[in-house]
Amino acid sequence: MNFNEAIHWIYNQLPSYQEKGKSAYKEDIDNVKFFFDKHNFDLSQFKSIHIAGTNGKGSVAHMLCSVLQQSGYKVGLFTSPHILDFRERIRIDGIKISKVFVEDFINKYKRYFEKIHMSFFEMNVAMAFDYFISEKVDFAIIEVGLGGRLDATNVICPILSIITNTSIDHTNLLGNSLESITNEKAGIVKKNTPILIGEKNSCSYIIEKNAKKLNAPIYYSSNYNYNSDLKGEYQNKNINTCISAVDILRPIYDITDVNIVNGLLNVVKNTGLLGRWQVLNKKPKVICDIAHNYNSMKLVVGQLLKLNKKTSIILGLSHDKDINSIISLFPSNFTYYLTGSYNSRILDPNKLSKYFDRYNLTYEVFDFSFEAYDYLLSKTDENDLICICGSTFVVSDFLKYLDKA
Repeated sequence: MNFNEAIHWIYNQLPSYQEKGKSAYKEDIDNVKFFFDKHNFDLSQFKSIHIAGTNGKGSVAHMLCSVLQQSGYKVGLFTSPHILDFRERIRIDGIKISKVFVEDFINKYKRYFEKIHMSFFEMNVAMAFDYFISEKVDFAIIEVGLGGRLDATNVICPILSIITNTSIDHTNLLGNSLESITNEKAGIVKKNTPILIGEKNSCSYIIEKNAKKLNAPIYYSSNYNYNSDLKGEYQNKNINTCISAVDILRPIYDITDVNIVNGLLNVVKNTGLLGRWQVLNKKPKVICDIAHNYNSMKLVVGQLLKLNKKTSIILGLSHDKDINSIISLFPSNFTYYLTGSYNSRILDPNKLSKYFDRYNLTYEVFDFSFEAYDYLLSKTDENDLICICGSTFVVSDFLKYLDKA
């Protein structure tokens, strides 16, 4: 199979959480363990940093990657989901995995994957770790896909584990309470391995209890004053978590103050990060952000209000979100453009509109985010603001449209 055929096979042969949601979620890590054991993969060949959390884990992963790159290290980065290109998920020093490696990997293991019913995400993990070993990376920053305890990435023995924060999300998979969600994320704590908590809350004791049982030194993020090219105000918390992680590493690894400053100022350039308070145009101001749950949306709405502009929100939400709580955040002086997506996990905008009726919010309905955007451009003043948000999938549709324009 060539690259396009391999990608087509990955998506169509096996379930993808990005496309299918709950039906693609696997509640064990046996497949991945068995794969690596069967094929004699030595995951100790690279130093890994494992990052879980409800919000911010992707941003922290990219920040850490950028700082380590600036320090002269060869750094692998595994994140999900992707926005424009499958290969975004697996990078080394910001460069996406080669098409040839994807082709060769799928051709080599395809029959085995079919035999053991490997899931889409499990294959992603296997491919990433094989790539990092092959390319002899110094570090691999590994973002948890979902939860932690039963996530396919949880086969590594990292040098540092990080839980950025815990709040309510993915309740259909991780449980309906903050306690159950925190318990899943605490599953990445490893024996004798430092664990960093980015933001404490009422359930942090669950992580602390796990750490004590496993003799894992526990750390908490401190406050710092660094600038970054990531301009979302919510990134201040992620910067604190990133630098706290760096401080844990610095006694062993060579990372200077200059490396930290330059790493934080060049996250997008060094890692290719997309969709985090990403400014696409200045007049009118156009921003996209993948905020998709109550806590992340609260921070984005707060920052939008501070800009004090006539604001239009292009919004799509996945059907498994707590839609009422998210919409309760929206001010009545914004105008809303509700959209669907090519991804079937996005709620039909006509169904979403019923929630907006309950809150007496002004809205219009469109099939896709880019259709709403084209409509808005014809009636938007250069001093106005347009924000595309609510889901990675809606932002993805929009950025793919701009990429082709």
